[in-house]
Amino acid sequence: MLDIAIIGAGPAGLSAAITGVIRNKKVKVFGNPPSTSYIYKAERVDNYIGMLGVSGKEMMETFTSHAKDLGVEIENKKVIEIFQMGNYYTLNVENEFIEAKTVILANGLTKTAVLEGENEFLGRGVSYCATCDGPLYRGKAVVVIGDSIHAEEDANYLAEVCEQVYYIPLYKEISHLDGRIEVLKARPKRIFGEQVVKGLDLAEGSLDVSGVFIIKDNIPTTKLLSGLELDNKSIRVNRMMETNLPGVYAAGDCTGKPFQVAKAVGEGSTAVLQAVSYLNTLAKA
Repeated sequence: MLDIAIIGAGPAGLSAAITGVIRNKKVKVFGNPPSTSYIYKAERVDNYIGMLGVSGKEMMETFTSHAKDLGVEIENKKVIEIFQMGNYYTLNVENEFIEAKTVILANGLTKTAVLEGENEFLGRGVSYCATCDGPLYRGKAVVVIGDSIHAEEDANYLAEVCEQVYYIPLYKEISHLDGRIEVLKARPKRIFGEQVVKGLDLAEGSLDVSGVFIIKDNIPTTKLLSGLELDNKSIRVNRMMETNLPGVYAAGDCTGKPFQVAKAVGEGSTAVLQAVSYLNTLAKA
């Protein structure tokens, strides 16, 4: 069992992980590659102390190297859902279940809005993970809606098991897709069905499909952990980065403005120190 599971490999998550390892805790980071971070695309960053004129790419690579050099384990996999199990948590990491005593949410901002019908049919034809649910649609028609190039891997896998795969990219340049996949330059509008998904309405026309795979870099926070209190669209925390759930902390952009690297790094450090104090309390109980 992990002492601390950190969701997100951006500045907040890596800052938390570094301090957690220094404090001799068993820590693992689950997150996307550095290139998916918003800061990675910045041409120049001048307001992070000690790193004048650095590019976002250089900054993220430096943060990541620092963490790895200290022994931080980073797994580039997506956490689909977190379940509260009494005094610990179980993470569904692409259908691998991992237990942790505490959780730090540093999962940033969700890029895309929720589609009409997405919430209604989640688990009944709507999925966020092809690895998890792809086999359920063997021999059927599905559509993949991807908000970045990383969704292409999921679509390619589905092409191996499904009769028909449609792909709707919400980004500009497609890198590599299986030749069996039909790419649609369309805007998804509504997922429809009865007890289960029957199809997807587009701005023009519709698709008859049994499954809709919405592959986002970040799972919406409301889907990630049930019972978590939000303030508007941000995770509600106090000054110690504690959420309303015991042993769960949040740091970085997911806690709201300002969206700055310095704020994220500071919150990550605060969150993990509070998690360490919580773990020490558990040990004494």
